[in-house]
Amino acid sequence: MSRRKTLRTRRSRWIAAPLAVAAALALAGCTPAQLQGYMPSTTGLTNHVDRIMGLWTTSWIVLMLVGLITWGLMLWAGIAYRRRKGQTGLPVQLRYHMPLEIFFTIVPLILVAGFFAFTARDQAIIEEPIEDPDYSVTIYGKRWAWDFVYERDGQDSVYYQGVQAATEQDSNLIDPESLPTLYLPTDSSIEITLESRDVAHSFWVIEFLYKKDMLPGVTNHMYFETGSEETVLRGKCAELCGEYHSLMLFDVELISPAEYDAYLESLEAEGNVGEIDESLNPAVPGFEQATSEEIEGN
Repeated sequence: MSRRKTLRTRRSRWIAAPLAVAAALALAGCTPAQLQGYMPSTTGLTNHVDRIMGLWTTSWIVLMLVGLITWGLMLWAGIAYRRRKGQTGLPVQLRYHMPLEIFFTIVPLILVAGFFAFTARDQAIIEEPIEDPDYSVTIYGKRWAWDFVYERDGQDSVYYQGVQAATEQDSNLIDPESLPTLYLPTDSSIEITLESRDVAHSFWVIEFLYKKDMLPGVTNHMYFETGSEETVLRGKCAELCGEYHSLMLFDVELISPAEYDAYLESLEAEGNVGEIDESLNPAVPGFEQATSEEIEGN
C-alpha cells in the first residue's frame, strides 16, 4: 500500500471514530419519547405498535442522513465555488456529466424502492388475518357515533349503542361522560370487523398507530394482539363524514379478560342481546333513523 493510501486510511479512521462516538452519545441521551419518534403510543401496547414505530424512526434517520449530506454538499459548493476577488463573468458551467446524472437518478430510486419495500412488508404482516382469535368485535360507524357488537362463543352476541359526543354546557369542551367506550381484553388476540351504517368513516385508535376505513357495503377487518398494559386510549373517526365529524369520538379501555367477560354479562343484564346489523342502516328504504334520546332509552 502506498504512503498516500496509508495516510488517507488513517485520516478516514480519525474522522469516522469521532462521528461514531458522537452518534452513540446522541442516541444514548435520547428520551424514550425521542427513541420512538414521538409517536403517541407505548411499546408493547399491541403486537404491531413496535413494528410501526421502528419503521417510522428508521425512515426519519435515513431521511435525516440524506438531508445532512445534501445540506453539506450545498454548503461546500457555495464556499468552494464562491466568486473570489478579481474574478469576473460566469464560472465554468458543468453540463451532461453522466456519472453525476446517473447518481442523482439512482440514489433517489433506491431510497423510494427501499421505503416502499419495508412499508409493504410491514403492512402485509399487520394485515395478516388471525385464524382463530380469542375475541371478536364488530364495530359500526354511523353519523356521528359508534355501535359495538361483542361476539361470544356459544352464546348470543351483546351490544352497546353509542351516541354523538356532547359538549359541556356553556363551553365547547367535550363531555367525557358522553363518549362511547369500546372495551378490549389484554393479553389476547382480537379480530375487529368494521362496517358503516351510512357514509365513509375510518376507525382510528390513536395509540394503536393504525386506522382502517369503514365503507358502505364493504366489510373490513383489523387483527392484533394486545399487551398486558391496562389503560384508557383515545379513538376517533379519521374520515371527514359530515357536519359533526369532530364529535365522532370514543374511548378504548384495555381491561383484563375477567373484567371483559363481566362487562359483557352487564350488557346482557341490560337486555342488549342479539345482533344489530344492517337492518338499522338509515340507508335502507323505509328506515327512520333513531334519535339520540331513543337510543339512550334502549
